[in-house]
Amino acid sequence: MTGWWRDAELLAQLGPALAGLFSDVSPTVIAGPQSRGSLLGPLVAIHLGVGFVELLKNHPSAADSDAWWQVTTPPDYRDRHLRLGARRALLSSGERVLFVDDWVATGAQVEAAHALVELSGATWLGAAVVVDGAERAHIRRKVNLRSLLHIREL
Repeated sequence: MTGWWRDAELLAQLGPALAGLFSDVSPTVIAGPQSRGSLLGPLVAIHLGVGFVELLKNHPSAADSDAWWQVTTPPDYRDRHLRLGARRALLSSGERVLFVDDWVATGAQVEAAHALVELSGATWLGAAVVVDGAERAHIRRKVNLRSLLHIREL
């Protein structure tokens, strides 16, 4: 998948295409997990004219003095539980959040991101991803998952 980033034409189309999955809503901020969500999320944010919040994995809270929203993921595709977090100053009530990432497999990170947004008091609009490989069907409904491709199409 990282080869997709090398194709300038494809890369230029990803932001508008992912934003187009949610043309029926108006986000005020895009959120994406490090690392590929941090690549794709800003492309969507630029297209929509809104800001971006990076959701960091296993960020050591002792590393800075800012207050953080943090949640723990269910087991991910590597059977790990990760801490997903964002600075509280960057995500607050009144925000309308669209989550962006490259791929959903177990749904652990998108599920945790959804919980983090709810914890912050912001409104979760949905998850725009390149590939839907969700192993648990209920995750699609729970997080309002929309994708450009389904894993069966690859």
